[in-house]
Amino acid sequence: MTAASSPARYAESLFSLEGKLAVVTGANQGIGLAITQSLASAGADIVGVSFDMPDGDSTVRSMVEGLGRKFTPLKADFSVREQVTELAEDLAGRGVDILINNGGTIRRAPIANHTDEDFDYVLDVNLRATFSLTREIGRGMVARGAGKIVNTASLLSFQGGVNVPGYTASKSAVAGLTRAFANEWAVAGVNVNAVAPGYVATANTKDLRADAERSQAILDRIPAGRWAQASDIAGAVLFLCSHAADYVHGIVLPVDGGWLAR
Repeated sequence: MTAASSPARYAESLFSLEGKLAVVTGANQGIGLAITQSLASAGADIVGVSFDMPDGDSTVRSMVEGLGRKFTPLKADFSVREQVTELAEDLAGRGVDILINNGGTIRRAPIANHTDEDFDYVLDVNLRATFSLTREIGRGMVARGAGKIVNTASLLSFQGGVNVPGYTASKSAVAGLTRAFANEWAVAGVNVNAVAPGYVATANTKDLRADAERSQAILDRIPAGRWAQASDIAGAVLFLCSHAADYVHGIVLPVDGGWLAR
C-alpha cells in the first residue's frame, strides 16, 4: 500500500474481481446462487452452469445483470459424461479466470441398500465432473500463469456420515483432488483450493431441518448455534478467488460454525 492510497481503496482492490470471467456450476440455486452473487458483486462476469439453467430470464441472470455484469447461461447434466466433455471443451476456449466447481448431488440410503447405480451417479456428478472441468479449464490458466479454482468439498471430506456413502466417498476424493491439482499447478500461479460447507439452510437440507429432533441435535453440535446461510459459504469462496488468497494453495477450508472444532 502506497502512502497515497487509502486503506479502503487497498481493501477494495484486494478483493476486486473486475475484468475477470468466472464459471460457477450449480449456479441456479442455494450455495451456487449466493457464490454467483458474491463474485458478480466483486466485479466478475459470470458463466452460470446448471442442468436446468434457463436460456432466457432467470433469477440468477437478473441478479447478475442487475449488478452490471455479463451473464452467460449454459446447461449440462453432470451425470452424462459426454455433456461434461462438451461443456469442458466449450469453457476451455473462453479464457476463464475463476472456476467454481459447486454443482453436486446426494443420494441417501443405508449402506446395505445403497445401489451401485446411486454410488456411480453421485461420483460422476460430484467427482468426475470436477476433475474433467478443472483439468480442461485449468490448462489455460496454467498457460497464462494465473487462475483461481475453488471446489466444493464437505464436512464429509473429514467425517464418514450416515446413509450417504457415495456422497462421503466423492467429497473425500474432492479434498484429495484439490491437493493433487494444487501440488502441480501452484508453481504456475494457479490457486486450487476448496471450501467445506457445514450444515447450510438450503433445499438439500430441507428434510433434516424439518425433523425437529435431528435438527436440534445438529444445532447442539454447532458452536455458532445456527445453521449456515448460503452467503456464509459465498464469503469464503470470494476470499479464495481474490488477491488476498494469492499464497493460499491446496487447502480445504471448513465453513461450519465450529462443527469440526467441537
